[in-house]
Amino acid sequence: MQIERTSFEKRFSTPMFSFEVRGHEAINDALIAEGRALRQRCDGSAKSNRGGWHSRGNLFTEKAPSFVLLSVLAEEAVKQATAAIGKADLDRLHMKLFGWMNINTEGAYNSPHTHPGAHWSGVYYVSQPEADDADSGRIEFLDPRCDLGHWRILDAPALRPKKSFRPRAGEMILFPSYLVHWVHPNATDDERISIAFNATFSEVDAAR
Repeated sequence: MQIERTSFEKRFSTPMFSFEVRGHEAINDALIAEGRALRQRCDGSAKSNRGGWHSRGNLFTEKAPSFVLLSVLAEEAVKQATAAIGKADLDRLHMKLFGWMNINTEGAYNSPHTHPGAHWSGVYYVSQPEADDADSGRIEFLDPRCDLGHWRILDAPALRPKKSFRPRAGEMILFPSYLVHWVHPNATDDERISIAFNATFSEVDAAR
């Protein structure tokens, strides 16, 4: 008597995407300059950031060409990700993007949080300083599913309780906004600069 596998499916998985902005050096230089100018004009706000600077308002309404270009790239990434996971008719949906800049100075970090009300959240990495500490500036995600602790004995990668990685400058990551995530402290004396954003969809008629 034998057993034969007839199917294998990955259900309840969490989609995460990574994009590379080619030729990012030029836009990153402009983003750094515009961000520092904006920081001089505005004290910033306190959100999940512990230390560092978090810009106020929607960065994507700023007129600086670098911010405008990044908003276009973010919109394209969201469209690609949405098309990859399902069959939504994007022509029938209105997308709202809301972005902000984080400048993490030495020791600054972001505490665990989610982005309620949005569909996708993303981060574009403008500056990621080299560090001797491998955890410096890492972003970490927690599995939203509960009661998985006993699965550790089976060493199943898809069911591990957390995932962390250290994106490079010029990389954009995208993930569902319900994922709990946080950022490890910057262990260098250089600034770690990123631009985070939320993408929220609504029906076209409802958006009017």
